[in-house]
Amino acid sequence: MSKEEQLDLIPVEYDFRGFSTGVEAEEESPDDLIHDPFDPAEIDVQTRTMTVGLLLARLRRGVLDLAPDFQRFAGIWSETAQSKLIESLLLRIPLPTLYAAESGEDGWVIVDGIQRLTTIARFVAPEVIDAEPLTLRGLEYLQRYNGHTYAQLPGGLQTRIDETELIIHLIRAGTPEPVKFNIFARINTGGRALTLQELRHALIPGQARKLLAELADSEPFLQATLRSVKKDRMADREMVLRFLAFRLTEPADYPRGDLDVFLRQAMKRINTLSGASVVRLIRDFERAMHAARDIFQEHAFRKRFPGQERRLPINKALFEAVSVNLAKMTPDEIATLAGNREKVQAGLMALMEDGEFQQAISVATGDAEKVRRRFGAVEKLLREMAR
Repeated sequence: MSKEEQLDLIPVEYDFRGFSTGVEAEEESPDDLIHDPFDPAEIDVQTRTMTVGLLLARLRRGVLDLAPDFQRFAGIWSETAQSKLIESLLLRIPLPTLYAAESGEDGWVIVDGIQRLTTIARFVAPEVIDAEPLTLRGLEYLQRYNGHTYAQLPGGLQTRIDETELIIHLIRAGTPEPVKFNIFARINTGGRALTLQELRHALIPGQARKLLAELADSEPFLQATLRSVKKDRMADREMVLRFLAFRLTEPADYPRGDLDVFLRQAMKRINTLSGASVVRLIRDFERAMHAARDIFQEHAFRKRFPGQERRLPINKALFEAVSVNLAKMTPDEIATLAGNREKVQAGLMALMEDGEFQQAISVATGDAEKVRRRFGAVEKLLREMAR
């Protein structure tokens, strides 16, 4: 098999439409599929039936979290599609079940059904979600109401929408977090499984959400990644989170071989940080992105082999190992690396020929030994080249 044919076999992550996200997929090992078992008795799920009016009342009181930017890029419905959902309510066609989790004293976080509820809120009470009012269009059966807003519908139809009952499966607050995440990981949203980062985003509110979004949209990140990472499945935010997590916790202190739990804990920790600490993290991140772009140029965070012509997708494990190590270096060291960029790039290519390093950035990357191996190898390379 030629080198180019081997490169064709490198897996990538896909968005909800089946297009590449620009990020290399991490392969699982059999050990990744084995998790600590939990007692089924710990699952506490209630099924609630609530009217649209009651759900909108919760939204107005701020105790219903639609995680406004969650799934923002993942197949946002057109106005015609939104109108047809409203038409379904008017025709008394039942909508699919919603899934939510209790949060805080009285709050609910919607995990599955965000676009449905957002559409209903936009039509009935757009001011609650700070959206433009939805005007019906493209209706199939109630065509006489095309061009109507909620306020222009007959009173009887307004009441029909307000009193429409929706079924919600609510995960109670007492359910252990691993159980909660396991339940939601099994849910298909619109025919697609939720990614782990989408779950983290939905179930762990706080300043971490905002910080990940800001850094993923920042110019230093976009330049370093050549704007090649699509936002559809929050792969960009997971990359940012992995940087922040290993900047807050030394790779040598990585607690166990469960990367998802580690990243969840990192989001919670970020939520408790002071403003000054957050600013330091932002500066570290931006400095690392500028350095990666200057040193590795168009191949930053990507596998690269001798004789390789084309640019490969971003590798998340390589992203964290390179960026976190660069964040630890002084401006003089980074300047030296940039001045020796050809040697540094050649050194990283040589690492790719090492089977153990290749495994550490490709398969079961949450394994503690592999975490330490890739971080250690990249640090050694950069330190040697910065002398």
